[in-house]
Amino acid sequence: MSTTVPCSRSWSVSEDSLRRYVQFASESCIQELLAASDTNRGSGSDGWKVLTLENGVEISKRRSGSLHTFRSRWVLRSVSPQQFITVANAIDAAKQWDSDLVEARYIKDLEDNLSIIRLRFGDNSKPLFRNREFIVYERRETMEDGTLVVGVASLPKEIAAGLHPKQNNAIRGLLLQSGWVVEKLDDNSCVVTYVVQLDPAGWLPKCFVNRFNTKLVMIIENLRKLAQACPTEAEN
Repeated sequence: MSTTVPCSRSWSVSEDSLRRYVQFASESCIQELLAASDTNRGSGSDGWKVLTLENGVEISKRRSGSLHTFRSRWVLRSVSPQQFITVANAIDAAKQWDSDLVEARYIKDLEDNLSIIRLRFGDNSKPLFRNREFIVYERRETMEDGTLVVGVASLPKEIAAGLHPKQNNAIRGLLLQSGWVVEKLDDNSCVVTYVVQLDPAGWLPKCFVNRFNTKLVMIIENLRKLAQACPTEAEN
């Protein structure tokens, strides 16, 4: 038996109940992401601490209790928001920009913009992701000003267990409100904000923070290359 605490209960919920829960939870996630991307709130009073600022990429961190939130922000020149989201949201291409990811697949589509996804990371992944799987919802929204938002977070463990029983050798991880905000600029470029929230239930070693910064920079560079190679709307 695994030394971790297993999920001893699973809830079998109807698709309608699941849809209502995810709609409610994801609305809060969308608002959290929009608040994190609001540059007018970046005066320092909102708790964000800049960790690195290099080559136009800012990586910040905020902590509240046991919750650690990492935020990366950068400008993609000559890349439209739709080009970026096409790459970042393509589940079959996710392993191209996150090398730690072993498997990503859809479990269920609840609506056109609302899905349940399984993410699995391997033995060689970074700490907090190593040998873990995540059962998450993904919500995709286009705001009135054209800003694209993709919200992702884990389902409650009982609901996740009912949808997809945990594999014996995997650890069921917890990903809190995370995702992308992609804002359009006038020159067909975009500003991308990527937020990842983790709850390690305790102190986070500085060495892990440094490794996670490196991981974010790697993801950003991989996404930049993929997005710039993505055909534009005119070419389509």
